[in-house]
Amino acid sequence: MDLETIGKKIAERRRQDDLTQTQLANRARVSRATITALETGVQRELGFNKIMCILAVLKLDLHLTEENAGRPTLEDLQREGGQ
Repeated sequence: MDLETIGKKIAERRRQDDLTQTQLANRARVSRATITALETGVQRELGFNKIMCILAVLKLDLHLTEENAGRPTLEDLQREGGQ
């Protein structure tokens, strides 16, 4: 998963939680510009601690798994199926 995908998931969850970018930024102790850049895919690098603070506010977690050796993930298959 890359930072652009993480940013899209953060934006989706933020909207589900009915938070503005400013509210999320304040709670995560980052700038609103950082949230905007992350959600729009402009942000190419972001420190681990900042990402973890943002995810914590949204009650999201980051999981490490073994590399899938090129096999599609469940998310890949769902996207292909239009779900």
